[in-house]
Amino acid sequence: MSGRLLRLVCTAAIATGAVISPAPGPAPAAAAAEPGASGERPVAELLTDLQRLYREAEKATETYNATEEKLNKQRAEVAKLNRRLARARLSLHDSRSAAARLARQQYQSSTEISPYVRLLLARDPQHALDQAHVIRQLSKRRAETVHRLTGSEKKTDKLARAARKALDGQLTLAERQKKDRDAVRKRLGDVEELLASLTADQLAELAELEKASEAEARKELVASGALGSRARPPSRKGEAALRYAVEQIGKPYEWGAEGPYTYDCSGLTSEAWKYAGQTVPRTSQEQWDQLDRVPLSELRPGDLVVYFPEATHVALYLGNGSVVHAPRPGATVKVSPLAANPVLGAVRPDPAGEPLRQYTPPKLPPGATDGSDEGYEGES
Repeated sequence: MSGRLLRLVCTAAIATGAVISPAPGPAPAAAAAEPGASGERPVAELLTDLQRLYREAEKATETYNATEEKLNKQRAEVAKLNRRLARARLSLHDSRSAAARLARQQYQSSTEISPYVRLLLARDPQHALDQAHVIRQLSKRRAETVHRLTGSEKKTDKLARAARKALDGQLTLAERQKKDRDAVRKRLGDVEELLASLTADQLAELAELEKASEAEARKELVASGALGSRARPPSRKGEAALRYAVEQIGKPYEWGAEGPYTYDCSGLTSEAWKYAGQTVPRTSQEQWDQLDRVPLSELRPGDLVVYFPEATHVALYLGNGSVVHAPRPGATVKVSPLAANPVLGAVRPDPAGEPLRQYTPPKLPPGATDGSDEGYEGES
């Protein structure tokens, strides 16, 4: 049995209290509710169901993750505009107060004695004229300032209200996507319960199906020559990102996690490059869409290899046809063959980074290649 399935079944068995025995047991009620969901179903169908539900679950999760990222940005924008609005209102209040004081001074001066008499009695008539002119100019500028700040306050208030409205929309969307994610995860749990009830023979058949599928994919990629034959050193940041990822080997996969104790696939890649001093988008789809693409034949350690047609899984290239990644729930961060999953392409977070003149690959910890190689389509 493959390491992936063994962990999956054991995890599901512990979680559900199921016991794996030679004789097939009754299917869980939730799984049996689906047509044909029973211990007698062909193993290939069970594998297909499991993979499909992992794809749906991770896709829903990463869709929610992407929305959560937008939510954080929207919250920050609302907070910034609220602070700006508070400053605008404070400045407007101070300017209005200053204008009022100036107006009171002018009024008091004008009621005490007429300007003509003050001019006649002044020791320096020219100075009196200049002083009156300055006061008039100050009053005019203060009025203009109040007018300008009033316009600024109204504009900022409008922006802040629009930002809060957008945030409300994002919150509604995130809540709906969270419900979708939780619903798919529940269905996935039903299939895992069903797997926990399989016989030893069925589990062995399931493992063989997986091995055959993975071996065929690797064979096709190698035969295509897409990887090329020349080894390339990483950039300085690429090496730092890769060493960070290697240090995480053995840590559990968790949906939506960004470390330091658990990771999902894009959480590992984004945190690795963040550690290297390079910010990259949080999700695998954003990484595929926004980063510079490179041919597989030009891969260098630290580059990101993206998988599945919708860019729903991602790994860091280790070199020599291998990657470091967080495969899927129930697995841990590990080293896998690059072709263990359907390759979409590769991207480079630091296209301007110069390759190192000297490079020694990071030393892998014991058991770095143990367990599941297969990631699941669904991280976006």
